[in-house]
Amino acid sequence: MTTAQGTAAPRRKAAARPAKWLSRGVIQVFLLVVGLIWLTPAAGLFLSSLRTEEANASSGWWTALTTPGQLSLDNYTSLLQDSGIVQAFWNTVLISVPTTLAVVAIAALAGYAFAWMDFPGRDWIFLVVVAMLVVPVQIGLLPVAKLFGALGLFGSIPGVVLFHTAYGLPFAIFLLRNYFAEIPKEMLEAARMDGGGEWRIFSQLVLPLGRPAIASLAIFQFLWVWNDMLVALLFADNESQPLTVALQSQMRQFGSNIGVLAPGAFLSLIVPLIVFFAFQRHFVQGIMAGSVK
Repeated sequence: MTTAQGTAAPRRKAAARPAKWLSRGVIQVFLLVVGLIWLTPAAGLFLSSLRTEEANASSGWWTALTTPGQLSLDNYTSLLQDSGIVQAFWNTVLISVPTTLAVVAIAALAGYAFAWMDFPGRDWIFLVVVAMLVVPVQIGLLPVAKLFGALGLFGSIPGVVLFHTAYGLPFAIFLLRNYFAEIPKEMLEAARMDGGGEWRIFSQLVLPLGRPAIASLAIFQFLWVWNDMLVALLFADNESQPLTVALQSQMRQFGSNIGVLAPGAFLSLIVPLIVFFAFQRHFVQGIMAGSVK
């Protein structure tokens, strides 16, 4: 009986291997199909940006797959010669990068203070920060616009940066505070016993441990600001408008000017994709942090 059971076990294992490989192959094929579907709009936009306006009007972008001779860089050459679009691109960089750095820096400091420093009213102040998460951006548009007008910041890049920073901080502080609070208390106590001050503990211990969460926050904040149009449409003037507003203005003035809109939209799309894939490893670590004890 024992011998029969012993010979049956390897047979079951051998029979389970093809089923395991088959299920793994099905999952991989499914993920490949999902990835292709997700990338199809971006591929279509890219091919449309390489075709002439007449070709886009007469046929679909997929025809370029069979007739690649219709593809050229003329649209991008014309786009780069458009001083308004180029200035809008650099305005977007000047808005997105400082906002992301400011939100991450301030939120990291505040998150550490709320997690590990004792001061009067800490819990009540944190509750106020959490309550600000439910405040819609639209509520603050007009009051802040009046305030910026009085301060001389309305219609300028610093004004847009300040608005995005202010409205990005509640979520950022909430995220990093909860992440920093998961750090073992014994590690911080050991660092204090070794003579480490709060700044040294924060910079040399907490920040390296919180790198996945900080990277995830930076990606989210950068993508949100880069793709924003509502705030920039209200707070930026013609000299400080980002790429989203400039493309919307082109669409309003010239209608279906696909020769400008397609390469401009792809230029606006490719930068967030590069940022995401560059920090993908940290992003995944930040998403999975805390899911496994």
